[in-house]
Amino acid sequence: MTETIKEFWGVIVAIVTLVVWLVRLEARGVANASEIKRIWTQRKEDMEAAKESRDMVNGKLNEMSADIKQLLREVKR
Repeated sequence: MTETIKEFWGVIVAIVTLVVWLVRLEARGVANASEIKRIWTQRKEDMEAAKESRDMVNGKLNEMSADIKQLLREVKR
């Protein structure tokens, strides 16, 4: 048994190293997938906030436009 280990120690170390590397790679893949999901959720929230902001600005602009038109009508009289 000891002779076999001495003979194939390089192969054994390579296999163990490969398994450890694959486990770490899988963990990194899972972490990246989780981070991507978090970023997409954040993006969705940011897009909703931007839409609300644009809608508010458009409402104010429409209100200002209506006020300006009313003032111009009053000046024309």
